[in-house]
Amino acid sequence: MPQLIAPHIRVHASYVAALAEFRGEGRGGPDDDSTIGRALRTYGDTWHDPEVFAQYIARLNALAPDPAVPRTSLWYADGDTYLGRLVIRHTLGSRFLREYGGHLGYDVRPSARRRGHATAMLREALPIVRGLGIDRALVTCESGNIASRRVIEACGGVLEDELHGMLRFWVPTGDA
Repeated sequence: MPQLIAPHIRVHASYVAALAEFRGEGRGGPDDDSTIGRALRTYGDTWHDPEVFAQYIARLNALAPDPAVPRTSLWYADGDTYLGRLVIRHTLGSRFLREYGGHLGYDVRPSARRRGHATAMLREALPIVRGLGIDRALVTCESGNIASRRVIEACGGVLEDELHGMLRFWVPTGDA
């Protein structure tokens, strides 16, 4: 059964395959400012090297790769199969996060989409977010991303507004 896990070496081969899928849909170009896009540009074709991959995992598992915004990186995996990733930002410590990024960001590998994984990941993450003292999490998606909007709404997200082409939702993280 799929579950959120700390990034781990056991999904190495599957992770490399997933990133090839993302690259195949055009991710990682110079104007792709997503987490996946930046990672593809930074690590490129070096992830196949187990040592580079282990260093990448260590960096992800560090609580604060950016000291200004502590974050928790989690992967969604079914055994050794990487299905997606989710990042929890512990604060909205920048204008970018307040307007675009939000508390939570997630991606599901292209071959695993339309199976409920994004909704399951977000639902599984909400109690973790609640444990950080966040009662309502800001979750955003591009205004044309109907699938992501449905995921957010399925998890209780209430639309706040649209800002710069991004829909901004507040999602309750548990009982008040």
